[in-house]
Amino acid sequence: MIRMTSRSALILAIASLIGLITLVWPLLLNDPTSTRVQPPFVFLALLPVVVAVVLAELAQGGLDPRVLAILGVLTAIDAVLRGISAGTGGVELVFFLIILAGRVYGPAFGFVLGCTSLFVSALVTAGVGPWLPYQMLCSAWIGLGAGLLPRAHGRAEIALLAAYGVVVSYLYGLLLNLQGWPLLAGVAIPGHHEQLAFDPAASLGENLVVFVKYTLITSTTSYDTMRAITTAVAITLLGAAVLTPLRRAARRATVTGSVSGRATEAVDVPSVG
Repeated sequence: MIRMTSRSALILAIASLIGLITLVWPLLLNDPTSTRVQPPFVFLALLPVVVAVVLAELAQGGLDPRVLAILGVLTAIDAVLRGISAGTGGVELVFFLIILAGRVYGPAFGFVLGCTSLFVSALVTAGVGPWLPYQMLCSAWIGLGAGLLPRAHGRAEIALLAAYGVVVSYLYGLLLNLQGWPLLAGVAIPGHHEQLAFDPAASLGENLVVFVKYTLITSTTSYDTMRAITTAVAITLLGAAVLTPLRRAARRATVTGSVSGRATEAVDVPSVG
């Protein structure tokens, strides 16, 4: 649906690397003289720019109006799904559609849908904040990965997508925790005597152990697990029914692009998987 050239893939890889660095940078510090970490705000300013550059690059080849229409409709539906679930108790439906659309329309479309869905849903649910670029990037990775899954058909495909939904639900919670955890000071969980805060004077291994404990206690056993269950159940029950109209729309949509600066003719896009 959205053409990914070798240059687009390279830019996407570089952007993903930059995004990963913005998530893990505190763990690379080791400053015995410091008692708290100060975030490099240039990273916070850079990440939205990086995401915008990737989206512009992916759209540079030209998008058929029907492709834009499909993207707009799926973004709106995903925003509504997130609005009615809102992550309450970990019940989160937003990744269900991102995974299925990424599966059908490919990794580039999945990446863009992951970004637009989280952005629009944040506007709808008043969830705009410094965490939003990280949420957009992580959900974009989910859509990207769905488009790269191996071929499968029938029940095997649904099982593959459900299993993928479980894995990325936990990874999403892990990465979002990593974004916020180093900025919390004096973290202590009721019922636990040990401190679970990031220590800039500690080694990488020591901070990783504390982070794993923090994640297991605060999100893995609650929010992340509920998100994984919700996503897997939705894919299992509704996946086949949703994949059918998505693939029908894919067969009717066309994409125009350019190769080495030369325009190409519109072509039919075969369904994936």
